[in-house]
Amino acid sequence: MDIEQRIEQFQRILESDDSNDMAWFSLAGAYNQSGRYTEAADAYLKCTELNPTMSKAYQLAGAALHASEQDEKAKDVLTRGYTIAAERGDLMPQKAMGELLEKLGADVPQVASAKPAEPEPAGDFKCQASGRMGSQLPRPPFRGPVGDWIYQNISKQTFDEWIGLGTKIINELRLDLSRDEHEAVYDYAMRKFIGLTDDTYRDLTGNDPSQPAEEFANTIDMVLERSGQLETFQGDLHKGVN
Repeated sequence: MDIEQRIEQFQRILESDDSNDMAWFSLAGAYNQSGRYTEAADAYLKCTELNPTMSKAYQLAGAALHASEQDEKAKDVLTRGYTIAAERGDLMPQKAMGELLEKLGADVPQVASAKPAEPEPAGDFKCQASGRMGSQLPRPPFRGPVGDWIYQNISKQTFDEWIGLGTKIINELRLDLSRDEHEAVYDYAMRKFIGLTDDTYRDLTGNDPSQPAEEFANTIDMVLERSGQLETFQGDLHKGVN
């Protein structure tokens, strides 16, 4: 599939669901690959509106704005993104945004530690992945049988944990979800995290699940064995798949 077909693919997804932050992220990546930097920046920023903690989107939006000669706007976006990355422990995007801010002649912000989140009260919905009681998602997280399965089996608390970890995986492994092989990595990590087996996936969809390259699968397995604590890798996680 060439880059224009990828762009059209993600545009069609967004026509039916413009609240899909990952589709915006993927569309932005495709625009970026085709040299359409202004459109890439706009799509990355739309992603940050929908998912304000996705530090990689701020980083790439800032780079696209710089490439389209919008340096003042780039400084603002990178400053916000740097703060978010630092508070979340997203080391690679934080470092990249700090370097670009310095290149643009802007101050790198001093960032205080994030306050711990307040725990959510337990609900009456039992999560199949964690075994804990929580609350049900308000709706399937995306269209199709897999989204329906998540809605019926995975609590909001567990899926929120996945969104946070999935964002970090994208950031630290430098995934570009406009590429099929990188999308397979993200999907594999999600299935492993929520306990969606390959057999269940086949039963739901009638298809085999996409599988990442072995080095990516091994890296994801290692991350999950460490309960998603990517900070222990000190920003070097990507080196295992380069």
